[in-house]
Amino acid sequence: MRFPVPKIPAFLLSLALAAAGCRLLPEPDPPQPVQTEIVDVSGCTLYAPAKIDILPLTEFAATAAGARTGKINLYVALLDSFGVQMKSPGVFRFELYELVYRSAQPKGRRIFFWPEADLNDPVPNNKYWRDFLRAYEFSLDLETAADQNYVLQVTFLSADGKRLSAEYRLKPAE
Repeated sequence: MRFPVPKIPAFLLSLALAAAGCRLLPEPDPPQPVQTEIVDVSGCTLYAPAKIDILPLTEFAATAAGARTGKINLYVALLDSFGVQMKSPGVFRFELYELVYRSAQPKGRRIFFWPEADLNDPVPNNKYWRDFLRAYEFSLDLETAADQNYVLQVTFLSADGKRLSAEYRLKPAE
């Protein structure tokens, strides 16, 4: 014998199930007003140029026959505070001095200086940047004999006013 099953409307069944297993959700917090604060960017200075390095590739340019020309091939790297080579806007200055032997100050009188290379604009900055070296490459014309030792000084003035300098002894090819 079969017992009759009472027919309950589906909406009443779903209402009973929902009421038995659900509870009310708490009200969400009201939106907080937007607060503006000054962001401390002092950590960004870690990635600013902290040192300048003249790479040992720097030398007097030579012709195919091996004779030196009146040019210096100069390679300069900027290093951040972690010692990583980087690209940065700024102005480069180049000066050439006589080398004074057996002296506490090996820089003698200034022989030559070149016009500044302003690399604050992206176009000239990209022109001198060599990504495979992570350094800048400059070709400096020289109006003096390339048969003696010199001191080449490179100064970098960063966009934020920092001044970095390095010296490199240029020797004639042997």
